[in-house]
Amino acid sequence: MDKDKLGMNIIQVGDVILSMDILRQQFCCDLSRCKGACCIEGDAGAPVTDDEDQAISDILPTLRPYLSPKALQVIDKQGTSYLDRDGERVTSIVDGKDCVFTCYDDQGICLCAIQKAQMEGKISVSKPISCSLYPIREKRFAGGLVGLNYNRWDICLCARRLGRKRGLPLYKYLRQPLISRFGKAWYEELERTADLLAQEGYL
Repeated sequence: MDKDKLGMNIIQVGDVILSMDILRQQFCCDLSRCKGACCIEGDAGAPVTDDEDQAISDILPTLRPYLSPKALQVIDKQGTSYLDRDGERVTSIVDGKDCVFTCYDDQGICLCAIQKAQMEGKISVSKPISCSLYPIREKRFAGGLVGLNYNRWDICLCARRLGRKRGLPLYKYLRQPLISRFGKAWYEELERTADLLAQEGYL
């Protein structure tokens, strides 16, 4: 691989600029090992749009039985979300880390209460797209451009190991969330781009 290929770090598909890590890194969540740590670690909640926050607020009465007493106290005091230090709206958190929408199964694995209620047919609202896309993070630019970056976090080491074991690139692992966010036609263009880059030796 020549130096120019090694230096290729971003590509553009439609109105989306992507880090090449999204195509190069292999990834597959391993909940049995990480226990859903991405929902309970960190110093801020998950990014959420105003529309998502309103939809979640509307179905909050249905979600309340899934949530911990501490989470309900936080929600009753400050709501389902807040603006972080960068001015971005994020889900409210408990004790400086846990997302208020966390719940646990009998194996101690952290789950999303929104997703659990949806899977049980109680609601039709989905969890925030930022959660579904993780470890891809989205940033919006002027002119309608969207940037996607791979957020490398130590707690996802087991996911990287499982991804390598299965030979599963991150963009393929997150196929459905990417389609949900950007559409099937866009994802198919991404696949064609990845195939071409692989043929040319960039991947």
